[in-house]
Amino acid sequence: MKIVIVIPAYNEEETIGQVIEQIPRNCAKKVQVLVIDDGSRDRTVEVAKKAGADKIISHNTNLGLGAAFKNGIDEALKMGADIIVNIDADGQFNPQDIAKIIRPIVDNKADMVTCSRFKNPKLTPDMPKLKIIGNKFFAKLLNLFLKKNYHDTQCGFRAYSKEAALNLTLFGRYTYTQEVFIDLIKKRFRIMELPCVVKGERKGRSRLVKSILSYGFKVMLIIIRSMRDYEPLKFFGGTGAVLFLTGVFSSLLLFIRFLIVNKYDPYMSLIYLNIFLIVIGFLLIILGLIADMLDRNRQLQEEILYKLKKQELENKNIK
Repeated sequence: MKIVIVIPAYNEEETIGQVIEQIPRNCAKKVQVLVIDDGSRDRTVEVAKKAGADKIISHNTNLGLGAAFKNGIDEALKMGADIIVNIDADGQFNPQDIAKIIRPIVDNKADMVTCSRFKNPKLTPDMPKLKIIGNKFFAKLLNLFLKKNYHDTQCGFRAYSKEAALNLTLFGRYTYTQEVFIDLIKKRFRIMELPCVVKGERKGRSRLVKSILSYGFKVMLIIIRSMRDYEPLKFFGGTGAVLFLTGVFSSLLLFIRFLIVNKYDPYMSLIYLNIFLIVIGFLLIILGLIADMLDRNRQLQEEILYKLKKQELENKNIK
């Protein structure tokens, strides 16, 4: 069993050394630390080397947390990881919990395990009230889409099985936490939450959420795009059906009124609106059927990509 601990870092010289030093090296036969330096301008790389990082990959510029996470997953797989653990470099999470968070994967009870800050109310960190409300709101929104009951879908401290990591298909550059949930749930992987003690105040200098409104917009965009990509018939066809039926029902009422009073006035403008709703609704239904057909091609392409990744790793191990 080989575990690779991935630590995305951006200007975290004050905390990354402590995080690396506290990682339990005895939680598996082989444990390696991979640092993804996302264009840091301070001593992050130097401190990480002194603390014992096994491998460091540096980006020339700051590409964003989503890009750093994706790069980390790809590199960890190349390093031969059986389990990949992602933990922040800011000291918010306790590295000693790594042994706890990988256990369900080792026992084959989960494919991804995520630290939960809110599953156990007694362990809710000391965070600004607005952040707690925002995190819980987005979790409920994601649960509504996924038909699940998770408490914390934004936490970055997670463990992934090799199979789950190989199957990940991500596009987000600045954030990845919600996209990972959606991608793995839709591919029928098992996700488990484990309550952990988390520090509410971040010591690190880098910040993902620089603006709550901006972050909220990005999360909403991820969810909307995921609905479009994973449930296109419902997304386009459902919307089209609502518009189409609204136009038909309204037209039927107008026709009944015409039979009674023998005129359409003063509702002539409503007739044009109904025609618009019927036409647009019909086109969206057709678009939904086409998108559903393309969705099957997407699934086939992702399956091919998974097999290519797996074959590449197997060939590398043989060499």
